Amino acid sequence: MDAMIQRSRDAVILGAGPSGLSAGYRLAESGIDVLVLERQPSVGGLAKTIEHRGYRFDLGGHRFFTHNQELEALVQELIGDDLLLVERSSKILFDGDFYDYPLSVGNALSRLGPGRSTRVVLDYLWEQVRRRFTDRPIVSLEDWVVRNFGRTLFELFFKEYSEKVWGIRCDRIAREWVEQRIKGLSLAVAIKRAFAPKGARRPRTLAGRFLYPARGIGQICDRLQARIDKSGQVLTGAKVIGIEHDRYSIQSLIVKEGERVTEYRGCDFVSSIPLPALVRMLQPRAPGEVLEAASGLGFRDLVLVSLMLDRERVTDLTWMYIHDGDVPFGRIHEPKNWSTRMAPEGKTHLVAEFFCSRGDAIWGSDDASLAQQTTQALARMALIEPRDVVDSMILRIPHAYPLFEVGYTRKQARILEYLAGFSNLQLAGRGGQFEYHNTDHAMESGLSAADAILSRREVASPAEVLMPAINWARP
Repeated sequence: MDAMIQRSRDAVILGAGPSGLSAGYRLAESGIDVLVLERQPSVGGLAKTIEHRGYRFDLGGHRFFTHNQELEALVQELIGDDLLLVERSSKILFDGDFYDYPLSVGNALSRLGPGRSTRVVLDYLWEQVRRRFTDRPIVSLEDWVVRNFGRTLFELFFKEYSEKVWGIRCDRIAREWVEQRIKGLSLAVAIKRAFAPKGARRPRTLAGRFLYPARGIGQICDRLQARIDKSGQVLTGAKVIGIEHDRYSIQSLIVKEGERVTEYRGCDFVSSIPLPALVRMLQPRAPGEVLEAASGLGFRDLVLVSLMLDRERVTDLTWMYIHDGDVPFGRIHEPKNWSTRMAPEGKTHLVAEFFCSRGDAIWGSDDASLAQQTTQALARMALIEPRDVVDSMILRIPHAYPLFEVGYTRKQARILEYLAGFSNLQLAGRGGQFEYHNTDHAMESGLSAADAILSRREVASPAEVLMPAINWARP
């Protein structure tokens, strides 16, 4: 291994997903000498677009939707005429039949039949009566859904799918996650909104239209990278292996690029890498209780199988959620329905998401087996014929989703409390804050992290800003 090289930048950012790149963009546009470090060979994190022989697909399909007008204006300015407005069209596959998503009362009741439909309504009413006389704590996803939708609807539409996605029982999935994802929604509210006038405002999770770059969600991160590189630098293939600190101030990052090791010093740092990984890299080591909390936070991994098809189109859907337990993947999307530029003319492809954990049977399956499983399942669903498949591509994505297990908030809070003591460290992003961020949330968190740095620099004197670099000078 080569001798360590020493370099210095004003601000250093760990991770080049949408949050890290948004932070880098804001700082670079403000005249800060910024460096963004990314361990992967390309930027984007989970919000990147893969190209394979003329087919393009996201890592799961990422829409862009926000109520933040400033952020929407930024994305429109970055993407320009390539920004499309897409109608969301999603279905749930349950018990061999397709249900509208979001809820359409007539559609659901007609398919459930009178017996199950009656049980759904009676169970919901029973829960509303029971909650008036009992004060049961709402701890898990199961508790929350049963209270807001009733036991029957939980068993039909929530239990199997949630356990497929997260890999743990519903009574172990924290209520905070489901509250965030479908806040303000219950069976009564869903029915009311189903009959609401067209155009009535719905919860953000049920937004009927979204913005999407014509060549995939990764265009946003690619354009952010290009803006940063005008005055700063985005360095890919750079793995952070150590974070040196002193008296609650980050001093430098130890970064490995191939066989070369570089120490990057800086005045300010933003981390969007997984929160437990950040804690474990601190030198000197974090306190024992902080390391213990970090070890208790987990992630759910993802395997993507993209099947390239000799067909014009398979569905007219943006997403299809697969509740049936005999189907190994949890969700599919057809990129061509997001933008016609995502597939060659006359062709299409389906992307299946296998929610898994590293070391399990799905993660360890070889590519040929995964492609075959996916092909067979889609054929059983009468979506394709095996002969339609002309190519495939399999990707394994670690740390795709923070795992919100009951009790995670205490561990998260302990880590955040400790890291808040660092004067020159900001956290951003899904992994960096251990939050379930959508693309817009991730970008907002990165911009906020950059604004915090800029605000601190405005109130500090030039000598105070430069002091860390003076103190770090070596003989």
